[in-house]
Amino acid sequence: MNLAEFHSEAFQQFVLDHLEEDPALLLLKYQGKTAFDLKAAVQQIAARKKADKKLPSWAQDQRLLFPVSLSLEQSSSEQTAKFKARNQAGGTFLDLTGGFGVDSFFIGQNFQKAFYCERNEELAQIALHNFEILEPGKFQVFTGDGMEFLEKSQEHFDLIFADPARRGKGNQKLYKLADCEPDITANWKLMQSKASKILLKVSPMLDISQAIQEIPEIQRVIILAVKNEVKEILLEWTREAKYEELSVLSVDLGASEQVFGFRPEEESEAKSLFGEAEKYLIEPNAAILKAGGFKIFGERFSLKKLDPNSHFYTTEELPLDIPGRVFEIIQEISPKKAELKRLFPTGKVNVILRNYALGANEFKKKFGLKDGGTDFLIGTKSPSGFKVFWCRQVRS
Repeated sequence: MNLAEFHSEAFQQFVLDHLEEDPALLLLKYQGKTAFDLKAAVQQIAARKKADKKLPSWAQDQRLLFPVSLSLEQSSSEQTAKFKARNQAGGTFLDLTGGFGVDSFFIGQNFQKAFYCERNEELAQIALHNFEILEPGKFQVFTGDGMEFLEKSQEHFDLIFADPARRGKGNQKLYKLADCEPDITANWKLMQSKASKILLKVSPMLDISQAIQEIPEIQRVIILAVKNEVKEILLEWTREAKYEELSVLSVDLGASEQVFGFRPEEESEAKSLFGEAEKYLIEPNAAILKAGGFKIFGERFSLKKLDPNSHFYTTEELPLDIPGRVFEIIQEISPKKAELKRLFPTGKVNVILRNYALGANEFKKKFGLKDGGTDFLIGTKSPSGFKVFWCRQVRS
């Protein structure tokens, strides 16, 4: 994009006047009728619509510029960027893979000097434009390879941050650190030599145990979820860390923040108790499940597990502030068409199946059900076999 054109009054006014309209229809309606790049203006409108929930404070600032859809989709949300900025402070900060600059901006607020590197020239121009509006003079922007910049730099950084690209040739998804770009594993010693702390943002699909094998020095793993959907995994190393053993922290940024931490050794040593369903069924939040804290979760909250592979827990008395979804069982039911029709005449009920004989979609198709309403059917395996429970959610 020509940034000079973005600053033109006609361009900006068009974007402001048409923010609530369909971008595709705007292209058809105004094709050949504007003195500025219509496609670029419509792209800004489409991006602002997408950014409205993801980056609310940026979407409301009419001075800011947004990148193409893919770069916006791959960027952190304002909520997760602010989380990463917590407890991060010092003199110098470096983002090796700046992208749209969301993480750079929010983390960089707590440092005296902030450095941003990005290979894509257009993204770097957009980031520089936005930084100079949001925090004039704070960020030094470098277009090029972040690792080359780091190797040549004479600075020692209080924090180095990287979000390596996770797609290979043909849009192939990559789940090993060594397969990402840049290759953090090949450059780990260089990063350690020039940083007091390193923070990596990696794919939510990453195999955590594989990542620890690739970089054994990682001291903390954070699984970050928003409203029970895992968004990021963060890997942390600190030179002056007071702890030597690996720790795992699961965090869900929902209506109320849920945090659950443990050490892998605690999970290995924990014992699961098994039993039939009691008054409540509990499913740990997605961040805990991704972290693999299956046994320690049950032990810490004095819960019984229905089955080693179900990851549903049960209790008669509900613990306070438990990090997961809690369902109160109304009754166990027989999964027969006549019975389900009698209980749910509209066919509307939320279906959750874990470690069950059928998949959720297959179950709904077989019995003519569709998700909706406040009732839940939870199917899983217990010590006595497959069971289906009619439930209502009492905590989300």
